[in-house]
Amino acid sequence: MPLPTNNIVSQPSTVHVHPDKPEEACGVFAVYSPTDDVATLTYFGLYALQHRGQESAGIATFDHGSINVHKDMGLVSQVFDEDVLQRLPGQWAVGHTRYSTTGSSRVANAQPAIVSTRLGEMALAHNGNVVNASKLREELLERNHTLLTTTDTEVIALLMADAVNDGKGWIEAAIDACERCQGAFSLAIATPEGILAIRDPNGIRPLVFGYFGDHDPQNGPGQYAVASETCGLDIVNAHYIRDVQPGELLWISETGVKSLQWAQPERRLCIFEMVYFARPDSVYHGESLYSYRKRLGNILAKESPADVDLIMPVPDSGIPAAIGFAEASGIPYAEGLIKNRYVGRTFIQPTQMMREAGIRIKLNPLRDVLEGKRILLVDDSIVRGTTSRKIVKALRDAGATEIHMRISSPPVTHPCFYGIDTDSQDQLIAATKSVQDIEAQIGVDTLAYLSWQGMLAATQQDTTTFCSACFTGDYPVEIPEMFKRSKLMLEKTPVKA
Repeated sequence: MPLPTNNIVSQPSTVHVHPDKPEEACGVFAVYSPTDDVATLTYFGLYALQHRGQESAGIATFDHGSINVHKDMGLVSQVFDEDVLQRLPGQWAVGHTRYSTTGSSRVANAQPAIVSTRLGEMALAHNGNVVNASKLREELLERNHTLLTTTDTEVIALLMADAVNDGKGWIEAAIDACERCQGAFSLAIATPEGILAIRDPNGIRPLVFGYFGDHDPQNGPGQYAVASETCGLDIVNAHYIRDVQPGELLWISETGVKSLQWAQPERRLCIFEMVYFARPDSVYHGESLYSYRKRLGNILAKESPADVDLIMPVPDSGIPAAIGFAEASGIPYAEGLIKNRYVGRTFIQPTQMMREAGIRIKLNPLRDVLEGKRILLVDDSIVRGTTSRKIVKALRDAGATEIHMRISSPPVTHPCFYGIDTDSQDQLIAATKSVQDIEAQIGVDTLAYLSWQGMLAATQQDTTTFCSACFTGDYPVEIPEMFKRSKLMLEKTPVKA
């Protein structure tokens, strides 16, 4: 069956400029529901996961073995409408919302990746980053494959297709491909026979599954959903069952759900998922991340108190920790910055005069709250410091007499190689400057970060089961030397691999 291309619109690639936060990962969603509109369910699942990627979105459905695909650049609500969704019939589906960590920002790299095999076409959605993708890509080229994109997702899909074409079934082919990949990969794969949900042995990026409808899946086949976060299940009223475990493969088909442990698990969930990336209403380890982030603020207040008049967050990411800080310290909480939540990414750039005026497009200070006050400002992280400096200036212009900043995570000193887009190490302010130097550069009276021990203790889990490489440089999966050199100041910073 030829690859559907009627919906692919050619658009120029965009120049990628790093903002002053680590960029989100990607969001994957899959649904198995022979009696429902799976395209619409997938649309809503991706809508709930929009925070994980805003560059492109795509959905592939399987209708009695035939594939239907639509993907394009833009937000989920821009890529899909009711007419498009009606052209995507099927009994199961896989969807993806993307932020590029490998591959440029252009429609050819939008997911799911579609490849043909002897058993029919498959659609693969991927969250993470395969660190040995360059080597695998070279091997595929040597085998006369034509690669249509620059993504590691296509590499995984072609490896799996090769295994199918060599005579393996879907499950065996998926395991064969995953065993050759190193790094982070949470996968949702739709085939003509059902859906695969797979997680790498370290479980660096999250993946959960659940069921919906009135049928109890313990009594036989039912309706199932797979998502990067539980908020993706909530929006379609699916009941969370559990996480897909590190090194686990789930096969969802008309016979129900089959689980295989394809690799020995060595759990290393990305701690920054809990600190910042995932939505605060998503559930990790039996509680919402809102509760975890409040606890970060509680610990931060004990570690780094300050004599101030009020506690305020940088919205929205700093809100739970600021509330936790206020609760632990007994100092009043207030919102001194109002966020315009309707500001998205735009191709219309402000003038130089507007840029110099600060960050008023997204955040506006409340003068009557701030004037004459000593404030403590809480945020989840500082990456380059440019946004923090603008915020501090805006608060002083609004009349704050003292500004003390507290960060609910340790200093970000190392780039991520596992699916989070961070700047190269020389652009990370904490990699090149002391806390005192950062304090002076962003213009605060005092600055303090949460300790690494405090961040991990707040999880109330085994602290050895997290990846915190962006704070420590201790990478749980070995990084190829050339890949390291693309982001690390190796001559200055010895890195454990």
